[in-house]
Amino acid sequence: MPKDNKYEKYASPNPRRAHTFMSAEDLAAGKKSSWYELEITGAVRNLAPDLWNLQHLTSLYLNANNLSRIPPDINKLTQLTYLDLSSNKLRSLPSELGDLAHLRELLLNHNCLRVLPYELGKLFNLQTLGLKGNPLSQEIMNLYNSPSGTQKLLSYMLDHLVVTGSNFNSTQPPSREWVWLAHSERNRPTAIFTVMCYNVLCDKYCTRQLYGYCPSWALNWEYRKKGIMEEIKHCAADIICLQEVETDQFYNFFLPELKRDGYDGIFSAKSRARTMTESERKYVDGCAIFYRTSKFSLLKEHLVEFNQVAMANAEGSDDMLNRVMTKDNIGLAAMLETKEGVFENGAPPENLIRQQIMVATAHIHWDPEFCDVKLIQTMMLMWELKHVIEESIRSFRPGSSTPDINSIPLILCGDLNSLPDSGVLEFLNSGKVSRNHIDFKERGYDDCLQRINVSTEKDFLLHDFRLGRAYDNDIMPFTNYTFDFKGIIDYIFYSRDHLNLLGLLGPLDADWFQQNKVVGCPHPHVPSDHFPLLAEYEMPVPRADGSRKVNTSSTPVKNR
Repeated sequence: MPKDNKYEKYASPNPRRAHTFMSAEDLAAGKKSSWYELEITGAVRNLAPDLWNLQHLTSLYLNANNLSRIPPDINKLTQLTYLDLSSNKLRSLPSELGDLAHLRELLLNHNCLRVLPYELGKLFNLQTLGLKGNPLSQEIMNLYNSPSGTQKLLSYMLDHLVVTGSNFNSTQPPSREWVWLAHSERNRPTAIFTVMCYNVLCDKYCTRQLYGYCPSWALNWEYRKKGIMEEIKHCAADIICLQEVETDQFYNFFLPELKRDGYDGIFSAKSRARTMTESERKYVDGCAIFYRTSKFSLLKEHLVEFNQVAMANAEGSDDMLNRVMTKDNIGLAAMLETKEGVFENGAPPENLIRQQIMVATAHIHWDPEFCDVKLIQTMMLMWELKHVIEESIRSFRPGSSTPDINSIPLILCGDLNSLPDSGVLEFLNSGKVSRNHIDFKERGYDDCLQRINVSTEKDFLLHDFRLGRAYDNDIMPFTNYTFDFKGIIDYIFYSRDHLNLLGLLGPLDADWFQQNKVVGCPHPHVPSDHFPLLAEYEMPVPRADGSRKVNTSSTPVKNR
């Protein structure tokens, strides 16, 4: 049907209504047709319910009709990126439009809309919003007509969205269940302690551009830091490893808060901080390790700067200089010593109380295109930890000619930015990785890697630590939860020879995410895009022969 000038003026300039006809040859060959766009036009007043079953649609044209309402079932079309409702008789819109998170263009020109549902603010991918020719309030139109008006209006609406009658407490996620994995020993003194790993999402990265689905007020650091500290204090771990801690926030927030609860801690910022002024340096993020002072004391700390290790071992490899050395990620290690307060079932003799344990944390490079850098940074970390432990053994046990790095327990926590099937996890889990592993991208690292590896074989690069992974894939399906990515990238590893894994804090309830239509975090009730990991360990006191019994028995899942 011919379109009037009013519609022509506000129609999308893009030639969207393109189509092709299948040839007779294609039909004879059994080729299947595919279509992702649908146009309905011709003074239509009502829409058939079957329309909402076409969930493959990416574009829907309902413009130039006589529609007075749009059913809430439109939210079933979850793949829509383009929706044209212009030139109808709409007086209201269903709040369910806000569920179409992939929507990039929404045209509502020339309707009878006086108000808009605040849920439209949830359309964080929306780039084009057409509102011309509607009797909307002056406040809405002033925002809409201002520079970057669409984004300002969406932000305003999301910030004013009422969630469950403005009572956020009613939609808080349920408590995470504790998963018991083994029984502790009861017949002799045993050190029992918990370890937390948590990427707190530093303020600098927590922006509307990255997390447009979260209200501005819930992205604000003053709001988020309360939820982060509540998470930390609720877990009450004896050892806490944090990533993405801003320098200023460590000294003025985390350290003072946790000292009041009986902790002390260490911190190092990313390597870029060393080249910055003091005023700039305070916004650089890094890694922190806290420990409960009634259970542990700090013997020494060690910073691993991956770019410095790369520079020192880059001879013969341009890729080591141009790819690895340019990333300023770090690792941080603390050599702790046990105190009497960590032991249960009675304190052991004085000479057995003082047991060393190495705790390390790292934040590995994030970009998926740099899987080679991730793997090499992980190798550098294990190489550095080896030397720190060997040095400690020589210092505390004079006369050790060939130090055994597995004689001191190691706990390794971190945001490794690597999936469970990556080279990084293969290296840590199995203790080795092939020299021609796909993650190396066939780049020229071989000579450098021999210099920064614990040990090598003909076809493999190895480390000598014997590590176990705390969280299996089936216990926690994701540790990072955003709109674009949901997966496991945070880990806790531990020395299998020394430590029994007794239990873990399980995942957040998946039903809560679905019922509350949480497409990503942060969220008003989830202060980071990462979830904290928490593991409880038992470290038996050595027997008379110097051995430790490691309990590997399992028990059914139960609440803590």
